[in-house]
Amino acid sequence: MQSSSNLFPVALISAERRGDLSEDVYRLKPGNSPDGTVELAVTRLGMADKPTHGGVPVILLHGSFSNRRFWFSPKGLGLGAYLTRLGFDVWIPEMRGHGLSQRNQNYRKNRVADYARYDLPAIGAFVREQSGQVPHWIGHSLGGITLAAALGGEYIGEPVVASAAFFGTQVSRTYWPLKIPPVEWSGRFILKRFAQLSGSRLKRGPEDEPIGLALESMRWYGLFGRFGDADKDWWAGLAEVRLPVLAVSAAGDHQDPAWACRKLFDQVGSEHKQFINLGREQGFGDNFGHVEMLVSKAAQTEVWPLVARWLADQHTSLSGDKPDLASAV
Repeated sequence: MQSSSNLFPVALISAERRGDLSEDVYRLKPGNSPDGTVELAVTRLGMADKPTHGGVPVILLHGSFSNRRFWFSPKGLGLGAYLTRLGFDVWIPEMRGHGLSQRNQNYRKNRVADYARYDLPAIGAFVREQSGQVPHWIGHSLGGITLAAALGGEYIGEPVVASAAFFGTQVSRTYWPLKIPPVEWSGRFILKRFAQLSGSRLKRGPEDEPIGLALESMRWYGLFGRFGDADKDWWAGLAEVRLPVLAVSAAGDHQDPAWACRKLFDQVGSEHKQFINLGREQGFGDNFGHVEMLVSKAAQTEVWPLVARWLADQHTSLSGDKPDLASAV
Protein backbone atom coordinates (compact mmCIF):
# COMPACT_ATOMS: atom_id res chain seq x y z
CA MET A 1 0.00 0.00 0.00
CA GLN A 2 1.47 3.36 -1.00
CA SER A 3 1.42 5.62 2.02
CA SER A 4 0.50 9.28 2.33
CA SER A 5 1.45 9.24 6.03
CA ASN A 6 4.64 8.84 8.03
CA LEU A 7 2.74 6.97 10.78
CA PHE A 8 1.55 3.82 8.99
CA PRO A 9 0.37 2.75 5.53
CA VAL A 10 -2.36 5.08 4.23
CA ALA A 11 -3.86 5.26 0.74
CA LEU A 12 -6.18 7.82 -0.84
CA ILE A 13 -8.82 5.51 -2.32
CA SER A 14 -11.20 8.10 -3.78
CA ALA A 15 -11.49 11.83 -4.37
CA GLU A 16 -14.90 13.13 -5.39
CA ARG A 17 -16.67 16.44 -5.80
CA ARG A 18 -20.08 16.69 -4.13
CA GLY A 19 -21.53 19.98 -5.29
CA ASP A 20 -19.55 22.70 -3.52
CA LEU A 21 -17.76 20.12 -1.33
CA SER A 22 -14.83 17.77 -1.84
CA GLU A 23 -14.85 14.24 -0.43
CA ASP A 24 -11.49 12.49 -0.01
CA VAL A 25 -11.50 8.96 1.40
CA TYR A 26 -8.38 7.48 2.98
CA ARG A 27 -7.77 3.87 3.92
CA LEU A 28 -5.67 3.50 7.07
CA LYS A 29 -3.83 0.32 8.00
CA PRO A 30 -2.44 1.09 11.47
CA GLY A 31 -1.22 -2.42 12.26
CA ASN A 32 -1.45 -1.64 15.98
CA SER A 33 -3.98 -4.29 17.05
CA PRO A 34 -3.80 -8.10 17.36
CA ASP A 35 -5.86 -8.40 14.17
CA GLY A 36 -3.50 -7.27 11.42
CA THR A 37 -6.27 -7.21 8.81
CA VAL A 38 -7.94 -4.12 10.28
CA GLU A 39 -8.29 -1.25 7.80
CA LEU A 40 -10.18 1.94 8.53
CA ALA A 41 -11.82 4.29 6.05
CA VAL A 42 -11.66 7.98 6.97
CA THR A 43 -13.43 10.63 4.88
CA ARG A 44 -12.16 14.20 4.81
CA LEU A 45 -14.55 16.91 3.72
CA GLY A 46 -13.47 20.23 2.27
CA MET A 47 -14.57 23.02 -0.04
CA ALA A 48 -14.14 21.92 -3.64
CA ASP A 49 -12.81 25.28 -4.79
CA LYS A 50 -10.21 25.50 -2.03
CA PRO A 51 -7.24 23.20 -2.66
CA THR A 52 -5.95 23.34 0.90
CA HIS A 53 -7.45 22.73 4.35
CA GLY A 54 -6.76 25.31 7.03
CA GLY A 55 -9.69 25.07 9.39
CA VAL A 56 -9.95 23.60 12.87
CA PRO A 57 -10.12 19.78 12.57
CA VAL A 58 -13.24 17.98 13.83
CA ILE A 59 -13.66 14.18 13.99
CA LEU A 60 -17.24 12.84 13.82
CA LEU A 61 -17.89 9.32 15.18
CA HIS A 62 -21.05 7.53 14.04
CA GLY A 63 -23.20 5.34 16.26
CA SER A 64 -24.31 1.72 16.04
CA PHE A 65 -25.80 0.31 12.80
CA SER A 66 -24.54 3.42 11.04
CA ASN A 67 -21.74 4.81 8.85
CA ARG A 68 -20.36 8.10 7.53
CA ARG A 69 -23.67 8.97 5.87
CA PHE A 70 -25.12 9.82 9.27
CA TRP A 71 -22.99 12.97 9.10
CA PHE A 72 -22.86 13.67 5.39
CA SER A 73 -25.25 12.62 2.62
CA PRO A 74 -24.31 12.26 -1.08
CA LYS A 75 -26.37 15.41 -1.68
CA GLY A 76 -24.14 17.39 0.67
CA LEU A 77 -26.48 17.53 3.66
CA GLY A 78 -25.68 16.82 7.31
CA LEU A 79 -23.76 18.23 10.24
CA GLY A 80 -20.46 17.32 8.57
CA ALA A 81 -21.32 19.35 5.48
CA TYR A 82 -22.59 22.23 7.61
CA LEU A 83 -19.36 22.45 9.61
CA THR A 84 -17.26 22.20 6.46
CA ARG A 85 -19.05 25.17 4.91
CA LEU A 86 -18.33 27.12 8.10
CA GLY A 87 -14.63 26.51 7.58
CA PHE A 88 -13.96 23.50 9.81
CA ASP A 89 -11.74 20.64 8.63
CA VAL A 90 -14.13 17.69 8.97
CA TRP A 91 -13.02 14.04 9.27
CA ILE A 92 -15.46 11.13 9.39
CA PRO A 93 -14.07 7.67 10.30
CA GLU A 94 -16.04 4.47 9.81
CA MET A 95 -15.55 1.74 12.38
CA ARG A 96 -14.31 -1.75 11.47
CA GLY A 97 -16.73 -3.42 9.08
CA HIS A 98 -18.87 -0.30 8.57
CA GLY A 99 -19.32 1.64 5.37
CA LEU A 100 -16.08 1.71 3.42
CA SER A 101 -14.10 0.00 6.19
CA GLN A 102 -13.85 -3.65 5.20
CA ARG A 103 -14.63 -6.41 7.65
CA ASN A 104 -11.53 -7.58 9.46
CA GLN A 105 -10.67 -11.25 9.97
CA ASN A 106 -11.98 -11.28 13.56
CA TYR A 107 -15.00 -9.11 12.74
CA ARG A 108 -17.47 -11.04 14.89
CA LYS A 109 -15.27 -10.42 17.96
CA ASN A 110 -14.98 -6.65 17.48
CA ARG A 111 -15.69 -4.66 20.65
CA VAL A 112 -15.72 -1.08 21.88
CA ALA A 113 -12.51 -2.04 23.68
CA ASP A 114 -10.84 -2.57 20.29
CA TYR A 115 -12.16 0.66 18.82
CA ALA A 116 -11.05 2.65 21.87
CA ARG A 117 -7.65 1.03 22.46
CA TYR A 118 -6.46 0.73 18.85
CA ASP A 119 -8.60 2.53 16.27
CA LEU A 120 -9.30 5.94 17.82
CA PRO A 121 -5.63 6.56 18.73
CA ALA A 122 -4.61 5.79 15.12
CA ILE A 123 -7.36 8.02 13.71
CA GLY A 124 -6.47 10.86 16.06
CA ALA A 125 -2.76 10.65 15.23
CA PHE A 126 -3.46 10.62 11.49
CA VAL A 127 -5.80 13.61 11.62
CA ARG A 128 -3.32 15.58 13.71
CA GLU A 129 -0.51 14.70 11.30
CA GLN A 130 -2.50 15.75 8.24
CA SER A 131 -4.10 18.89 9.69
CA GLY A 132 -1.23 20.10 11.86
CA GLN A 133 -3.71 20.80 14.68
CA VAL A 134 -5.24 18.95 17.62
CA PRO A 135 -8.75 17.83 16.59
CA HIS A 136 -12.06 18.16 18.39
CA TRP A 137 -14.16 14.99 18.64
CA ILE A 138 -17.94 14.52 18.44
CA GLY A 139 -19.56 11.13 19.05
CA HIS A 140 -23.18 10.08 18.69
CA SER A 141 -24.57 7.11 20.66
CA LEU A 142 -22.07 4.23 20.33
CA GLY A 143 -19.59 6.67 18.83
CA GLY A 144 -19.83 8.69 22.03
CA ILE A 145 -19.46 5.55 24.14
CA THR A 146 -16.32 4.63 22.21
CA LEU A 147 -14.96 8.15 22.73
CA ALA A 148 -15.73 7.94 26.46
CA ALA A 149 -13.99 4.56 26.68
CA ALA A 150 -10.91 5.90 24.90
CA LEU A 151 -10.72 8.90 27.21
CA GLY A 152 -11.47 6.92 30.37
CA GLY A 153 -8.92 4.28 29.41
CA GLU A 154 -6.34 6.99 28.65
CA TYR A 155 -5.86 5.61 25.15
CA ILE A 156 -6.27 9.15 23.80
CA GLY A 157 -5.85 12.51 25.48
CA GLU A 158 -4.58 16.05 25.00
CA PRO A 159 -2.03 15.17 22.26
CA VAL A 160 -4.91 14.29 19.91
CA VAL A 161 -8.06 15.64 21.64
CA ALA A 162 -8.85 19.35 21.99
CA SER A 163 -12.40 18.74 23.28
CA ALA A 164 -15.02 16.00 23.37
CA ALA A 165 -18.76 16.22 22.69
CA PHE A 166 -21.16 13.38 23.50
CA PHE A 167 -24.60 13.17 21.87
CA GLY A 168 -27.10 10.61 23.20
CA THR A 169 -24.32 8.85 25.10
CA GLN A 170 -24.80 6.82 28.27
CA VAL A 171 -23.83 3.54 29.94
CA SER A 172 -26.04 3.75 33.03
CA ARG A 173 -29.46 2.61 31.85
CA THR A 174 -30.43 -0.48 33.84
CA TYR A 175 -31.56 -3.69 32.16
CA TRP A 176 -32.80 -5.63 35.18
CA PRO A 177 -33.07 -9.07 33.55
CA LEU A 178 -29.31 -8.95 32.89
CA LYS A 179 -28.76 -8.64 36.64
CA ILE A 180 -30.01 -12.22 36.97
CA PRO A 181 -27.02 -14.48 36.15
CA PRO A 182 -29.00 -17.33 34.52
CA VAL A 183 -30.70 -14.83 32.19
CA GLU A 184 -27.36 -13.28 31.23
CA TRP A 185 -25.78 -16.71 30.69
CA SER A 186 -28.68 -17.82 28.51
CA GLY A 187 -28.50 -14.63 26.49
CA ARG A 188 -24.79 -15.08 25.91
CA PHE A 189 -25.30 -18.70 24.86
CA ILE A 190 -27.88 -17.68 22.26
CA LEU A 191 -25.96 -14.67 20.92
CA LYS A 192 -22.74 -16.62 20.47
CA ARG A 193 -24.47 -18.63 17.75
CA PHE A 194 -24.52 -15.51 15.55
CA ALA A 195 -21.72 -13.54 13.91
CA GLN A 196 -23.60 -10.26 13.73
CA LEU A 197 -26.80 -8.36 14.39
CA SER A 198 -28.57 -7.13 11.26
CA GLY A 199 -29.42 -3.43 11.29
CA SER A 200 -31.94 -3.81 8.47
CA ARG A 201 -33.77 -6.73 10.08
CA LEU A 202 -33.87 -4.97 13.43
CA LYS A 203 -34.87 -1.73 11.68
CA ARG A 204 -32.05 0.09 13.43
CA GLY A 205 -29.99 1.28 10.49
CA PRO A 206 -28.15 0.37 7.28
CA GLU A 207 -25.20 -1.46 8.88
CA ASP A 208 -24.70 -4.70 10.81
CA GLU A 209 -22.99 -4.88 14.18
CA PRO A 210 -20.58 -7.65 15.26
CA ILE A 211 -21.88 -9.93 17.97
CA GLY A 212 -18.84 -9.04 20.06
CA LEU A 213 -20.37 -5.63 20.79
CA ALA A 214 -23.57 -7.19 22.10
CA LEU A 215 -21.67 -9.61 24.33
CA GLU A 216 -19.50 -6.79 25.63
CA SER A 217 -22.49 -4.59 26.53
CA MET A 218 -24.15 -7.51 28.31
CA ARG A 219 -21.09 -7.71 30.52
CA TRP A 220 -21.32 -3.98 31.29
CA TYR A 221 -24.93 -4.27 32.35
CA GLY A 222 -24.59 -7.59 34.21
CA LEU A 223 -24.80 -8.07 37.98
CA PHE A 224 -21.18 -7.12 38.68
CA GLY A 225 -20.54 -5.34 35.41
CA ARG A 226 -18.61 -2.13 34.90
CA PHE A 227 -17.85 0.20 32.01
CA GLY A 228 -14.37 -1.07 31.21
CA ASP A 229 -12.42 -4.13 30.17
CA ALA A 230 -10.24 -6.62 32.01
CA ASP A 231 -7.38 -4.13 32.23
CA LYS A 232 -8.98 -0.77 32.92
CA ASP A 233 -12.03 0.78 34.55
CA TRP A 234 -13.08 3.35 31.96
CA TRP A 235 -15.81 4.77 34.18
CA ALA A 236 -13.33 5.57 36.96
CA GLY A 237 -10.94 7.00 34.37
CA LEU A 238 -13.52 9.55 33.20
CA ALA A 239 -13.09 11.33 36.53
CA GLU A 240 -9.52 12.13 35.51
CA VAL A 241 -10.49 13.74 32.18
CA ARG A 242 -9.60 17.44 32.14
CA LEU A 243 -10.49 18.32 28.55
CA PRO A 244 -13.48 20.56 27.75
CA VAL A 245 -16.60 18.38 27.44
CA LEU A 246 -20.07 18.90 26.02
CA ALA A 247 -22.83 16.36 26.69
CA VAL A 248 -26.17 16.57 24.86
CA SER A 249 -29.28 14.50 25.53
CA ALA A 250 -32.74 14.61 23.96
CA ALA A 251 -35.99 14.84 25.91
CA GLY A 252 -37.68 12.42 23.49
CA ASP A 253 -34.84 9.89 23.47
CA HIS A 254 -36.11 6.67 25.06
CA GLN A 255 -33.03 4.66 24.07
CA ASP A 256 -30.52 6.86 25.90
CA PRO A 257 -32.59 8.92 28.38
CA ALA A 258 -31.48 12.30 29.64
CA TRP A 259 -30.89 11.15 33.22
CA ALA A 260 -28.45 8.47 32.07
CA CYS A 261 -26.61 10.88 29.75
CA ARG A 262 -26.39 13.29 32.67
CA LYS A 263 -24.81 10.61 34.83
CA LEU A 264 -21.97 10.15 32.36
CA PHE A 265 -21.56 13.92 32.17
CA ASP A 266 -21.35 14.18 35.97
CA GLN A 267 -18.66 11.49 36.04
CA VAL A 268 -16.32 13.50 33.81
CA GLY A 269 -13.82 15.42 35.90
CA SER A 270 -13.33 18.34 33.52
CA GLU A 271 -13.45 21.85 34.91
CA HIS A 272 -14.99 23.15 31.68
CA LYS A 273 -18.06 21.14 30.74
CA GLN A 274 -21.65 21.80 29.71
CA PHE A 275 -24.80 19.70 29.58
CA ILE A 276 -27.79 20.35 27.30
CA ASN A 277 -31.13 18.55 27.16
CA LEU A 278 -32.95 19.15 23.89
CA GLY A 279 -36.58 19.60 24.88
CA ARG A 280 -39.47 22.04 24.99
CA GLU A 281 -38.96 22.74 28.68
CA GLN A 282 -35.45 23.89 27.87
CA GLY A 283 -36.65 26.35 25.24
CA PHE A 284 -36.40 24.21 22.10
CA GLY A 285 -39.17 23.84 19.55
CA ASP A 286 -39.65 20.12 20.18
CA ASN A 287 -38.59 17.15 22.29
CA PHE A 288 -35.85 15.78 20.06
CA GLY A 289 -35.33 12.03 19.58
CA HIS A 290 -32.21 9.89 19.52
CA VAL A 291 -31.51 10.38 15.81
CA GLU A 292 -33.44 13.63 15.32
CA MET A 293 -31.13 15.41 17.74
CA LEU A 294 -28.59 15.56 14.89
CA VAL A 295 -30.46 14.50 11.74
CA SER A 296 -33.61 16.57 11.19
CA LYS A 297 -34.69 19.95 9.90
CA ALA A 298 -35.13 21.12 13.48
CA ALA A 299 -31.56 20.05 14.28
CA GLN A 300 -30.30 22.16 11.38
CA THR A 301 -31.73 25.32 12.88
CA GLU A 302 -31.46 24.63 16.62
CA VAL A 303 -28.67 22.12 17.25
CA TRP A 304 -26.06 22.54 14.53
CA PRO A 305 -25.43 26.22 15.40
CA LEU A 306 -24.85 25.17 19.02
CA VAL A 307 -22.24 22.66 17.87
CA ALA A 308 -20.48 25.33 15.84
CA ARG A 309 -20.47 27.70 18.81
CA TRP A 310 -19.03 24.99 21.03
CA LEU A 311 -16.25 24.21 18.56
CA ALA A 312 -15.40 27.90 18.32
CA ASP A 313 -15.29 28.45 22.10
CA GLN A 314 -15.57 25.74 24.75
CA HIS A 315 -15.36 28.16 27.69
CA THR A 316 -18.46 30.26 27.07
CA SER A 317 -21.90 29.02 28.09
CA LEU A 318 -24.14 27.89 25.24
CA SER A 319 -27.28 29.00 27.09
CA GLY A 320 -27.38 32.41 25.37
CA ASP A 321 -30.85 33.85 25.66
CA LYS A 322 -32.24 30.51 26.89
CA PRO A 323 -31.29 30.44 30.58
CA ASP A 324 -32.66 26.91 31.07
CA LEU A 325 -30.98 25.44 28.00
CA ALA A 326 -27.59 24.45 29.39
CA SER A 327 -25.95 23.80 32.71
CA ALA A 328 -22.28 24.67 32.81
CA VAL A 329 -19.63 23.74 35.33
